[in-house]
Amino acid sequence: MSSHQRTITFPSQVDNITIVERLIDELFAEYKVKEDYYGELLIAMTEAVNNAIVHGNKLDASKQVSVTFSVSDRHMVFKVEDEGPGFDYDSLPDPTAPENIEKPHGRGVFLMRHLADECLFEDEGRVCILKFAVLEPVVA
Repeated sequence: MSSHQRTITFPSQVDNITIVERLIDELFAEYKVKEDYYGELLIAMTEAVNNAIVHGNKLDASKQVSVTFSVSDRHMVFKVEDEGPGFDYDSLPDPTAPENIEKPHGRGVFLMRHLADECLFEDEGRVCILKFAVLEPVVA
């Protein structure tokens, strides 16, 4: 088995979300993760990376997004970092509220919080950490 941590860094262009999709495909194969978890993990991660590219770095291709993958216990842990100004992740509008339900935006963080087992923000929102309990327990 390869190293338990790896980082990929890429310019802030929406097309680069495919890099993250490929990483997830590779990790699912390498760690033999059940297919049942694939959709949730993929959606949460593409939302996190899309937010970093579009909202964090404002589609500025000179700014980088970095995704670090690691393993902790039974969790796959992803850290998504951007070079933007950050945001107030505690006061986002509720996308399920009647006044927001028709809006095309504003569901990303909501989805991430519901799909990941843990969704944390650090560095004023420039860092998002998503944890997924998808790995089989290690039997000694």
